[in-house]
Amino acid sequence: MAPDGSIARPTVLTGPSGVGKGTLVARLRERHPEIWLSVSATTRAPRSGEIDGIHYFFHSKERFNELVQSGGLLEWAEFAGNCYGTPRQPVSERVANGIPVLLEIELEGARQVRKSLPEAIQLFLAPPSVEELEKRIRGRGTEAEEAIQRRLKRAQDELAAQTEFDAVIVNDDLETALAELENKMNLTGT
Repeated sequence: MAPDGSIARPTVLTGPSGVGKGTLVARLRERHPEIWLSVSATTRAPRSGEIDGIHYFFHSKERFNELVQSGGLLEWAEFAGNCYGTPRQPVSERVANGIPVLLEIELEGARQVRKSLPEAIQLFLAPPSVEELEKRIRGRGTEAEEAIQRRLKRAQDELAAQTEFDAVIVNDDLETALAELENKMNLTGT
């Protein structure tokens, strides 16, 4: 149950790269450690220090395909030869136990979750402007110009889809965005 006694609904959060999803989610979890951030399944090999069930659920391609065929994933996609997806069972178990669940996923995954888990609250995190988003992406200083341009092109497509969501949160001021996210997730601010 949510703090107000209502049934907890899973929340999907998406938005373009560089909008601040990771920072916002980290702050949210600091204030609300009871929130469970969904753990993705993948067919890629674990990297050094990654723990199965904590960082990812690591599966063979065969096992991953079984999950796809049996409806065991809320959403999935293939990137760079590896498959990634959100397992249904851990999400369902936590929701059934009244634990707030957050899925931080990309646009296509959010669209799939809308079909496979229609009761989920769908939130889009937007930048205050495209110019600010570009400034944030460039400010990372981690990517070549070609990669930045790809991210910006993809961001335009993602921003065009924000009307598909239950609500849009503009990440102009982190504390304001955090308060809006808490409100949409029916959490009590601290």
